[in-house]
Amino acid sequence: MAETLLKPFRAGLIGAGIQASLTPAMHMREGSAQGLAYEYELIDLNEIGASADDLPQLLADAEARGLGGLNITHPCKQAVIPYLDELSGEARDLRAVNTVVLKNGRRYGHNTDWWGFAESFRRGLPGADLGAVVQLGAGGAGVATAYAILSMGARSLFVFDRERERAEELAFGMAAIFPEARIETGTDLEAAMGSASGLVHATPTGMAKYPGLPLEASLLEPRHWVAEIVYFPLETALLKAARLRGCRALDGGGMAVFQAVGAFRLFTGLEPSAERMLAHFRAMTA
Repeated sequence: MAETLLKPFRAGLIGAGIQASLTPAMHMREGSAQGLAYEYELIDLNEIGASADDLPQLLADAEARGLGGLNITHPCKQAVIPYLDELSGEARDLRAVNTVVLKNGRRYGHNTDWWGFAESFRRGLPGADLGAVVQLGAGGAGVATAYAILSMGARSLFVFDRERERAEELAFGMAAIFPEARIETGTDLEAAMGSASGLVHATPTGMAKYPGLPLEASLLEPRHWVAEIVYFPLETALLKAARLRGCRALDGGGMAVFQAVGAFRLFTGLEPSAERMLAHFRAMTA
């Protein structure tokens, strides 16, 4: 019987300090299940002594070597935009790209981060009250989560960040996209939590190298839902505190998986199995 030949596909991730990323394993495992000889490489700026200034050459090299797609992470999500031919509407709104499709000599920029958070939220916190949401963090991840929560119908969003100017910039940008919502820069976290239905946490606090809580646990009440973006570890101090206080809580694993689901679909044109990718992610992080 003739040996079945798998269709080759190559992709990669550009970013700094990405050696521990689980994205390559998720893509390659799903690719194999779909009949692809899927190779996914890390293009770690720290490892090759490069920076975001080297993106033109890195993109050209990827194209020359036949890569069909690139995921983009810190510190390149905004820096990559001038070197792309087209942007999706979401990428244009967010002014950030995490997925670049390389096809027919052109570069197409997309953002699957926001959809990844939204899909995880819909599945993990069904029926959550979006009347008034507090968000901690206005960096790159915070822009994606704010866009997602507003796309899902949040009526009020209060954004807090240690850099007030960054919070104001996010609030201003989102207000232009979602004029029907009330979007403000928060000044009094205790008061905001007192009237909020839920909390989105979009800072690095809770990661292994940034331990601790992003707010006082006493501000969490059983009526709050809590959505986390940190996924290493999956069970952060915030999630533990939230569950102890009776809150519905969502870990950051779903966002990590579903952004990969979206990128896989864009790269390959195939429909990935979200359930299979979730199961693989859970196995890797168990």
